[in-house]
Amino acid sequence: MKNLTLLSGILVMALATTIVFGQTNEGLITYETKINLHRNIPKDREDMKAMIPEFSTVRFQLFFNPDESLFKQLIDEEDDVATFNGGGGSGRMMMVRRAMQGETYLNRNEDLITLKQEFMGKEYLIEDSVKMSPWKFGTETKTIAGYTCRMAYYIDESRPDRKQEITAWFTDQLRPFLGPERFNTLPGAVLAIDVNNGERVVVAKSVELRTLKKNELKRPATGTKITGKEFRQMVEERMKEMRGQGFMIRN
Repeated sequence: MKNLTLLSGILVMALATTIVFGQTNEGLITYETKINLHRNIPKDREDMKAMIPEFSTVRFQLFFNPDESLFKQLIDEEDDVATFNGGGGSGRMMMVRRAMQGETYLNRNEDLITLKQEFMGKEYLIEDSVKMSPWKFGTETKTIAGYTCRMAYYIDESRPDRKQEITAWFTDQLRPFLGPERFNTLPGAVLAIDVNNGERVVVAKSVELRTLKKNELKRPATGTKITGKEFRQMVEERMKEMRGQGFMIRN
């Protein structure tokens, strides 16, 4: 009943937003994602902080029209990979930040998300229904990329081994159900996300309202079809293998 009430409230707000701001339903948002690489280093390996940068920054773009959106990494960005010698001359160790390139496509009419994910040199296609997150709404506001945004938040418990505190900032001056990654179920466009108080921060740097060019927004179609559960299991198994080979993986 609580989920139904939440969904009904968000749909009403989204409808009002579409009516009032219907003229701003197409364009491009550029985001910057900043990841704190030091946050999850074990306490007994504090020496590693001197070997890798504290932050890693990657840029993404979100193309959108009234019914669809496509979130993907800028093609000129590369994953961060650094090598260094293990302490005490024990041999070489490699630090890898796991930043798998991919695309997230959302079709509001079909209530469907398609994820194109690259992993270990192969491409996969994962399709899933849109899942409404249990958002709660705050009263705080802030200005991001020239837009007044409201705060929303919830605790992500999808991974029992690692709960995440999610804080979003969204604006009703742009169309609803729009945002980076999976954060696209609010009555406005999500312009900022904070995961675990600074562990990972996504912020919109610019919003360009314009008619999209041909092929800027299209549904991902290439890759091996796989379920989300199968993909996660495959990744976890490979990560375990790499740890056993002396790699340290940053989730």
